[in-house]
Amino acid sequence: MKTVIAVDSFKGSISSIQASKAIKEGITKADPKTEIVSLPMGDGGEGTVEAIVHATGGIFREKLVTGPLHDKVMATYGISGNGQTAIIEVASACGLTLLTKQQRNPSLTTTFGVGELIMDAIDQGCRDFIIGLGGSATNDAGIGMLQALGVQFFDRKRNEVGFGGAQLALIEKINIAGMHPVLTECTFRVACDVENELYGKDGAAVVFGPQKGANLDMVKQLDNGLKYFASVVNRETGLLIHTIKGGGAAGGLGAAFHAFLNGKLKSGISLVMEHVKLASYIEGADLVITGEGKLDNQTIYGKVPMGVAQLAKQYGIPVIAVAGAITEDVASLHEHGITACFPIIQEPTSLDESMKELTAYHNLMKTSEQFMRLIIRVK
Repeated sequence: MKTVIAVDSFKGSISSIQASKAIKEGITKADPKTEIVSLPMGDGGEGTVEAIVHATGGIFREKLVTGPLHDKVMATYGISGNGQTAIIEVASACGLTLLTKQQRNPSLTTTFGVGELIMDAIDQGCRDFIIGLGGSATNDAGIGMLQALGVQFFDRKRNEVGFGGAQLALIEKINIAGMHPVLTECTFRVACDVENELYGKDGAAVVFGPQKGANLDMVKQLDNGLKYFASVVNRETGLLIHTIKGGGAAGGLGAAFHAFLNGKLKSGISLVMEHVKLASYIEGADLVITGEGKLDNQTIYGKVPMGVAQLAKQYGIPVIAVAGAITEDVASLHEHGITACFPIIQEPTSLDESMKELTAYHNLMKTSEQFMRLIIRVK
C-alpha cells in the first residue's frame, strides 16, 4: 500500500515537517509495511519555504536586511536543491510578526528588505524565484523592494523619496535605468490567493490597511497615495498597475512584481504543488493524507487540503484530512475530493495545551494510527 502525506503547517502549533513526521509515525505503527511518501506543503504563506526546501533537498540561508521600520532584521529564505530557485516569504523581511501592535504603521513600513533578499539570492546564483506574499506589514506598493533593486523614485524637487506608504503621494519621476541588469534573466512566480486590485473599496489600503495599523484617516491617505502612484507609473512607464488582479496583495507588492518584474501571480498551493511535483507522487497511490490547523468553509479557497484533494480526485484516490478543529460547515469539502475529515483532539483540554507542538504531534500520531488500522482491516 502506498500512502502520500501532504499536509500544511498547523498555524501556531506544529510545522508541516513535524506534522508529516507524526502522521508517518502513526501509520507505521499500524502497518510497518506501508510505503510512505512525505511531502510537507505550504500555500504561499507560513511554512512554504521549509516545505519546498524539504521537498527538493535544498538549504536555508540567513541574511541581515532592512526590516519594516528600517532597522536591521535577520531574514531567512530558501534555495532549492538544484541551486537555481530561491523561495522567499516576504513576511520574513517585512512581516507583521516583526512588529508589536503599537509599532504597526503602513505609512512608514517598507518592503526594502524583500529587494535585499532578492539581490542576495541573485548573488548566490538564483535566477528563478518563488515569492510568498502573505503577512506583510506594508502598504508601499513595492517601492521599497524596487528601490533595493535599483529603481529610483523622485519627488518634485528631484530628491529621492524615502520609505513607506506615505511616500507614494510624493513621487513625480521614476527612473528604472538603474535596475539590476540580471533581473531581466530572472523569473518570478508569485503566490497570491487574493484578487484585490491596488486601490479602491477592494484595494490594498481599504481591505488590509486596518490590520496593519492604519486608522480611517490613514486608510484614505494610503488609498489616495496608491491611486496617485498608479497614475505616475502609467505616465512614466506606460504600465497599468491598477487593474491587476491580486495587485493589492501585500500592500501592492503584487502589482510591483507583475508590472516591474514580469511576475506571474498564481494560487499559492498550485504553485507549491507544481514545484514539488506532487502529481507524480500521488499518481499510483492508494491513499492521500492532508490537513491543516482548522478545516472550515474557507478551506475550499486555495488552502492546502483543497488543492491536494482536488489533485487526488483527478486520479480517483481517497483523501483523509486531519485538523485540530473541524467546523460543522465542511460538507462542501467532500464534494471537492476529501473523503473523510478527522479532528485530532484526543481528550478535553485547553486551547493552549492542544496548540503545544508536543501535544499536536502526539494527537496527529494517535489519530493516524487509528484510522490506518481501520483502513487495513477493511481493505
